[in-house]
Amino acid sequence: MANVSPTSRDITSHPDVSEMRERYDRMLGGRDVTLLDGPVFLLGLYCAVSPWILHYTTSQPPLVTHNLIVGIAIGLLALGFTRAPERMYGLSWAFCAMGVWMIIAPWVVGDSPDAGVVVNNIIIGALAVILGLMCAGAAARSTPRP
Repeated sequence: MANVSPTSRDITSHPDVSEMRERYDRMLGGRDVTLLDGPVFLLGLYCAVSPWILHYTTSQPPLVTHNLIVGIAIGLLALGFTRAPERMYGLSWAFCAMGVWMIIAPWVVGDSPDAGVVVNNIIIGALAVILGLMCAGAAARSTPRP
């Protein structure tokens, strides 16, 4: 019987290393930003459910609908980042714009929001801008140069 148990943790001597690296590069499309997809999805999920977590569903009904829709949009953007990164990371700037919109939305969409609602949307918006800039920067760094 052949010895199939690993003898060392180093994979560089494996005969298929070059093929595995090429397959990994093809799969990511040259962009190694997969670490940011999870936090972006979690931010969208929190944005969508934050009206129920902070209990402002009765005091700010327009913001409830707004945060639900924007949260779902952020979640879908994160799924797009995961599914087709080579096509979707160009939308990182749109994600930054969504973050700026989340910061100003309590005054535009809401009706005299209280401090908790404002702080919640500012934190969500600031995180969206930061994550969007990180996605855009990572995508720009990993774009192949001619």
